[in-house]
Amino acid sequence: MACDAPAPAYLAKRPRLCERIRGAAHEAMTTAATASDAVAECETDLISCGSIEMSAHLAEDARTLGNLLPAGTKVYVNHLPRHTLADTLSALEAVRRAGLEPVPHVAARRVATRKELEAFLTRAVRDAGVQKVLLIGGDDPRPLGQFADSVALLKSGVFAACGVREVGIAGYPEGHAHVPRASLDSAMAEKLALAKAQGLGAYVVTQFSFAPARVVEYCSALSRNAPGVPVYVGLAGPADPARLLRFAQRCGVSASLRALRAQGMGLVRLVTHTDPGEQLTAVARYCSSHEGCNIVGAHLFSFGGAANTAEWMNRALAARR
Repeated sequence: MACDAPAPAYLAKRPRLCERIRGAAHEAMTTAATASDAVAECETDLISCGSIEMSAHLAEDARTLGNLLPAGTKVYVNHLPRHTLADTLSALEAVRRAGLEPVPHVAARRVATRKELEAFLTRAVRDAGVQKVLLIGGDDPRPLGQFADSVALLKSGVFAACGVREVGIAGYPEGHAHVPRASLDSAMAEKLALAKAQGLGAYVVTQFSFAPARVVEYCSALSRNAPGVPVYVGLAGPADPARLLRFAQRCGVSASLRALRAQGMGLVRLVTHTDPGEQLTAVARYCSSHEGCNIVGAHLFSFGGAANTAEWMNRALAARR
C-alpha cells in the first residue's frame, strides 16, 4: 500500500531545536551568562532530545526506562544475530507502553526474506506504533536472504509501503573496518536519495567514538554534503572499562583507540574514562559555536546496561533543572 503518512514530526521540531542549540552562545552573551553555561545548556538539549538503546530480549527494561527518561524518548531495540525481527516485537511494544518511542534496528544481512520484513513492519507499526526504523547492514559474513546491505533494504520500498515515516542511517566518523570511506560516502548519498524519493524522512545516527575531533569533522562534512539532515551523535554510555574496550575493538573505532594510546594511556588505562560527559561536552562546544550545526541529539549506546545508561541521562538532565 502507498505511504500517505504526514510529514515527519522532526521536520517541524528540528528547526526550533537546531536554532536553540546554535543560538546558545548568542543567548549566553545577551543574557550575560558565561560560555560554560551556554555549553551546559547545549548538553541538556542534546540529552533531552536524544535516544538510548536496549536489548530485544530484555523487554522488562522498558518500564525502568520509562521511569527515568522524558516521555517520548526514542528507544532503539537491537537486532542481534541470535534474534529474528519477530523476536524484537515484545520489546517494541513494551517501550510504547512505557510512554517512550520504539525504534527497531533492522540489520539487512539478518533478514531472511522480504515477506519476513513486511510481516514484521506491519506488526511493528500496528501494535507498537513504530514510525522510525534504524537501518544497518549487519556484520554477518553472508546475508541470510536477498538484502546484502541497507541500500538493498531501502530499494525494496517496503518501509514506506508498511507505514514507516522515517529511517535512520548509520554514520561512521572513524570509518568502517570492512568498508572503504569512498564506499561509505556514496552509500550515504544513495540512501538519502532513496529515502527522499519514497517520501521518507531521513536522519543519521553515528557510531560512538572516543575521538571528538573525528566526530566534529564528520558532522561538519555531512552538513556541507547533506545540509538539513539531522544527526544524532553516538556516545558510549557508562560501562565497565574492560567491557567498553571489547565493544570499541568490535565496533572498529580504531582511531579512538590510537588517540587514547597517543595520550600515553596503556591498555589497562585505555578506557578508564567511562563517563560520556567529556564526549558530550566536546560535542556541545561544537554545537554552540557553529551556526551550521546539524546535530540535534545524542544517542547513548547502553554497553553497561540500559538501566545504568538511563540513570546517567536522568542525572544529566536533573543537574540542569
